[in-house]
Amino acid sequence: MEDFRRTYLRLCKEGGVEPQESVVAQLQENRAAQGSRLDLSGQSLSADTCSVLARAFQKDTVFTEVSLSDCMLSEEGANMLLTGLFGNTTVKVLDLKGNNLRFKGAEVLGKLLARNKTLHRLVLEWNALGVWDEAFSLFCEGLASNSVLTQLDLRNNQINHHGAAELALALKRNNTVEVLDLRWNNIGLLGGRSLLEALQNNKSIVQLEMAGNNIPSDTLRALEQTIGHNSDRQSTLRESRSRTQVLSKEIHTLKEEKGRQFLSLMETIDRQREEMGRSSRSTSIQIGQLQEALNERKSALNSLTAKLQMTEAALALSEQKNHNMGELLTRVKAEKEEQRERQSRERKKEQEDTALREAKLFREIQNLTETNVQLRNKVEEVECRCKSQQQQIFELKQELTNSTAELKLRLAQAEDRLEAEKRRSKQALEDMDSLRQKEVENVNRHLEESERALQERIFKLEGQRIQLEEELSKAKAACVTERAQAEEELGRMRAQVRQEEQEHVSSLEEKLRSVRSSLQEVQLHCSQQKQTISELQVKNSQLSIEMDGLRRRIEELQQELSGKDQEKVAEVSRVRVELQEQIGHLQAERTAQGGLKEKISALEREIKVLSSNHREALLDKESEMSSLLEKLRMKEAEIQRMREDEAHRASYLQSAILTYVQGSPLGHYSSPKK
Repeated sequence: MEDFRRTYLRLCKEGGVEPQESVVAQLQENRAAQGSRLDLSGQSLSADTCSVLARAFQKDTVFTEVSLSDCMLSEEGANMLLTGLFGNTTVKVLDLKGNNLRFKGAEVLGKLLARNKTLHRLVLEWNALGVWDEAFSLFCEGLASNSVLTQLDLRNNQINHHGAAELALALKRNNTVEVLDLRWNNIGLLGGRSLLEALQNNKSIVQLEMAGNNIPSDTLRALEQTIGHNSDRQSTLRESRSRTQVLSKEIHTLKEEKGRQFLSLMETIDRQREEMGRSSRSTSIQIGQLQEALNERKSALNSLTAKLQMTEAALALSEQKNHNMGELLTRVKAEKEEQRERQSRERKKEQEDTALREAKLFREIQNLTETNVQLRNKVEEVECRCKSQQQQIFELKQELTNSTAELKLRLAQAEDRLEAEKRRSKQALEDMDSLRQKEVENVNRHLEESERALQERIFKLEGQRIQLEEELSKAKAACVTERAQAEEELGRMRAQVRQEEQEHVSSLEEKLRSVRSSLQEVQLHCSQQKQTISELQVKNSQLSIEMDGLRRRIEELQQELSGKDQEKVAEVSRVRVELQEQIGHLQAERTAQGGLKEKISALEREIKVLSSNHREALLDKESEMSSLLEKLRMKEAEIQRMREDEAHRASYLQSAILTYVQGSPLGHYSSPKK
């Protein structure tokens, strides 16, 4: 307020105009009130003051409402004030009540309406705009080109049927005016008909005041009915816009939920890939551990062969000792032969004893040689088995590498398929988004044209949404099938690996059993040798200690294998639990999608019911309009007939009066005067 008062005083000083004290006081009051309304009503504004105010209005002010009612504006002052408001972008309400605006005022108001883009309400009560038809036609042209004004007050402006016709032409082109007040003018029957005809094309006016215009009651009712139709149409349009917004929001939420579901599916696929990588790593680690165990067993077998070589060396030493004993026996025989003569009986006994001992020793030597041959054969068999196991391990490695390569290829193919489907789905979504945006723009443009076009576009959008949902469901089904195939392939590969591991473990157990049996046989042979040779007992005890160590190692390996089997079972159970949880989540999402589909179907049903009700109401109202128009035509025909009858009666009365006057004695007396 202070700024506007200062600008007013400054402009007065610049223009050399003395400021009006009443205007300054009113501006001071407005500043104290601190509002956005400039009220100068009742102030008699001079032309100089109007020019200063016009220059102040040319700059954007803080006022949104300007009241200049009953200001006794002259034509020049009104012209200057209104020209100052041409480029103003802040004033939205202008009150010019009771200023007796005439020809120039109507022209300038038309230009103001044509140029100003912010004025929403214009009050022109108690003026004389309709006195001059040409000026009022210019005002109507400005109103026709205006696209902002929503409320227009033209009470008591002496508008006749010609002005009403011009106003009707303007209303046919204008589609923003919603409230029009034409009370207490002189529109008449013809003006009412022209306004009724204009309202057949104008669908924006929802409130029209026509009291005190000498319009027949039937035309007023017809105007009220058209206004009611317009208000109903505006309400239906608002409802349809709100519903389209709700539907667009729901479609947007559905798209977001589907994007989230797609992202969750991709996350689950990534997790499965990570789990597959972990399982492959664990299998490779297990294979390495098995390889280490095989290497340890191979080293144990090598130690056994070394021990067997040691036993063979010990047996060779025993043979040498036996040979030495034979030489000693020959020497003893020579001595015995020398002493035969002395002790014949003792020699015979000693010879028998020595023969028995030699037989026993020979038998023991033969048994030892046989056992050595058997041990050599067993060692060769163990070496052959080790070679076969190494060959099997090599084949298993090759199979594992081949299987891992195949799995990698399949994973790459699955990833390519998923990426292709992602691209297709993204492209389809983008295309559908662009199409939906275009159609929504077309719907917003052509909502006012017809309701049938709006409903058809809504059906198109729904069909496209259904297609999108079908495509998304297809993509989900494809992803689910591919994931199931990948899981089946993983299960098959795991089953194959488990079978191969079980077979390998069974073969190793059989080999261990054979080794144990061979060890038992060696122990038996060692026990036999203990009875015969004291030196071999120490070595056999060492071998038994080493065998106990090997047994412990084998038991530890068996425990490790059982632990690994338990870990595999735990991993399988965990994977099953995760899969069940994922299935539960997918089922929950499917139920949520079903609920959303049910909501959408319910909304579609409501829209169909509302559209059918609206169509029926429109048909009923159109039938009522046609019936009312027919009634109007009938009444107009009756009025025309009554007028013709009255004209005939008047002509008859006139002719009768003339004949009576001519035939009366007064007519005779008047004729000579003529």
